[in-house]
Amino acid sequence: MIHILLVIIYLAFISLGLPDSLLGSAWPVMHMEFGVPISYAGAVSMMIAAGTIISSLLSDRLTRKLGTGRVTAISVGMTAAALFGFSISGTYWMTLLWAIPYGLGAGSVDAALNNYVALHYASRHMSWLHCFWGVGASVGPVIMGAAITGGRGWNGGYRIISILQIILTAILVFSLPLWKGRGEEKKENEAAPLSLRQIIGIPGAKSVMVCFFCYCALEQTTGLWASTFLVLRWNVSAEQAATLAGLFFIGITTGRAISGFATFKFNDSQMVRIGQGIMLAGIIIMLLPISKTLAMIGIVAIGVGCAPVYPSLIHSTPDHFGADKSQAIIGLQMASAYLGTCLMPPLFGVLANALSIGLMPFYLLALLALMIVTHEQLCRR
Repeated sequence: MIHILLVIIYLAFISLGLPDSLLGSAWPVMHMEFGVPISYAGAVSMMIAAGTIISSLLSDRLTRKLGTGRVTAISVGMTAAALFGFSISGTYWMTLLWAIPYGLGAGSVDAALNNYVALHYASRHMSWLHCFWGVGASVGPVIMGAAITGGRGWNGGYRIISILQIILTAILVFSLPLWKGRGEEKKENEAAPLSLRQIIGIPGAKSVMVCFFCYCALEQTTGLWASTFLVLRWNVSAEQAATLAGLFFIGITTGRAISGFATFKFNDSQMVRIGQGIMLAGIIIMLLPISKTLAMIGIVAIGVGCAPVYPSLIHSTPDHFGADKSQAIIGLQMASAYLGTCLMPPLFGVLANALSIGLMPFYLLALLALMIVTHEQLCRR
């Protein structure tokens, strides 16, 4: 029974990744059909992010009241409905409207599932589950591309993903007895939920907030600006730069698969430090004014270094804060992560436009330094 539940959780992580890259891959076609500037994708993305942050902060209250199984089923159902809404949207404003349930569904399930795995499964599963998220994030654009080139249009791409999410919702609903059967659902409901002020006041909470903020800021800044850095700093062709920058995400996904095996030997804190060390090496390589090949190697190394950090930080949360507070803290971590994702890559864009794209390694180094400091503060508690 436990193994069946674990398989379902793996499927859920794939489903979390499936929609994440859809907007970026579909928007070049969507914005032309809607007759809006290409920059309008930012508002849709921000609407999704706002909903995600809100539901992440509410995840502790929701999970204590409903249990992880119900929260997961309801959240995936909301995401499925939102994706179907995208598929029938005929105007830009309709996509903005459907972005609200999309974001609200994404945040709570992310926090609830991560906490459940952190409490009940070994660290290797956290790494492999996030690897499966990467699989979903990689497959989503492939499905969208096939729908567009196959004549179904971007609407068809969103519809296919929504159908897959509906199927998963049905599986999750039928699996609810498995979640209840483990007994943890009762424990989740016993204690009263904490207010946001109480969560932030927990010793170590501020450090872990900044740590997650910096990690996601570093990961997303690298992913967003790697191609531009290679083009403007090293005169790599745009086509080659796009392909090579994609290796950054392959590095993360592959690294997480490998990290799962590494956790047999290293604990969570050691895995985070190993990842930070590899990221530091990658940034130093990017700083070397030698060749574009080294710059590419540095970017891939940063991706490999990112791989163990996020899952290991999440898995260590019950150890650092206790099982009774882990759901609240993980919700806070998710909100901080999304804030870092939303704020810091655009900020670097402003700096690069005003000064130079060559600042990118220094920007990443500053984020990494702050991440290392806050993680060590957390470990010394």
